[in-house]
Amino acid sequence: MASKRTENMTSFIVMDVLERACALECDGKDIIHLEVGEPDFDTPECVKTAACKALTDGFTHYTHSLGMIELREAICEYYYNTYGVHVEPDQVVVTSGSSPAIFMTFAALLEPKDQVILSDPHYACYPNFIQFLGGEPVMVPVFEEDGFQYRPESIEEKLTEHTQAIFINSPSNPTGTLLSRKRMETIAGMKPWIVSDEIYHGLVYEGKEHSILEFTDKAFVLNGFSKLFAMTGLRLGYLIAPKEFMRSIQKVQQNFFISANAMIQKAGIAALKESGEDVARMKRIYNKRRIFMIRRLKEMGFGIAVEPTGAFYVFANARHLSRDSYALAFDILEKACVGVTPGIDFGQHGEGYLRFSYANSMENIKEGLNRLDTYIKNRD
Repeated sequence: MASKRTENMTSFIVMDVLERACALECDGKDIIHLEVGEPDFDTPECVKTAACKALTDGFTHYTHSLGMIELREAICEYYYNTYGVHVEPDQVVVTSGSSPAIFMTFAALLEPKDQVILSDPHYACYPNFIQFLGGEPVMVPVFEEDGFQYRPESIEEKLTEHTQAIFINSPSNPTGTLLSRKRMETIAGMKPWIVSDEIYHGLVYEGKEHSILEFTDKAFVLNGFSKLFAMTGLRLGYLIAPKEFMRSIQKVQQNFFISANAMIQKAGIAALKESGEDVARMKRIYNKRRIFMIRRLKEMGFGIAVEPTGAFYVFANARHLSRDSYALAFDILEKACVGVTPGIDFGQHGEGYLRFSYANSMENIKEGLNRLDTYIKNRD
């Protein structure tokens, strides 16, 4: 019999939607995918060239468990140039995607029954990491009219002697909205450690994102190459942590993961140093899609009180259609052949919403939203 900690783990519902969509495609259906948060762009040529060269040059062996020093130095340089913050290479551990970085952060931070503050809605997998490592997620509702930003006073109401960390994610998955500088600075001044998921940094179209390291050193930063550099399948991420935690984190890396892929670490250096034009081009296209999607969804009656300005998601209020987002998403998939993600995947406070991803071509987005419009009119 499987362990309780795996039996009690919730499924990642967006993957359930995707897998059903794939089954429909196998049956000959034409599915428009607006559910998956994965860049549709090809990986930049400079990254592919660096990866191929690294393979040819023999970078097929273990690296230092923290990662190649050249890559860690490049990450430090990137954070200084982007945010004006000083990070030392011995504060960085390179990981196989950002998920191991989340795992190692909470492995180092949590004792049994320690609490972690999470926004609701939140990225679907966060609670499972926390619970798997013995912690307790404590939900703080965030609201559409606030752009799904934390209200600092709501966090303070949830703080106890067991609160070990406050988890932030800006730009956010699923909402695509940012924490303001003022709110982030207030949260940074609170007593617990701050864990900041910055994986969507760089994908901001209005305003400016801020790293938590601009406001406090008492923080863990999660980041990676998947989203900004269209490198999801190459599995490369990193964690920036306070020095007093680094030896513990390193031991987790050594025991559970050994090191990140050597040739892909070389590709990561190229991404940070050479892909600026590619990133700028992708951002321009994402922004055009964002503007179009928001307009069309509003025309169809979806609620978007504060327009998202980051990542590649629109988290739209669909309660005029149904308050059962799971059933609604699968009905849309079956009848309109459009994949969308139910809001319940992201927490109880996400119920009644649907997440739409604009990480797809404009042609597909237009077709998908046209199908959705027809579905809604026929439903009435």
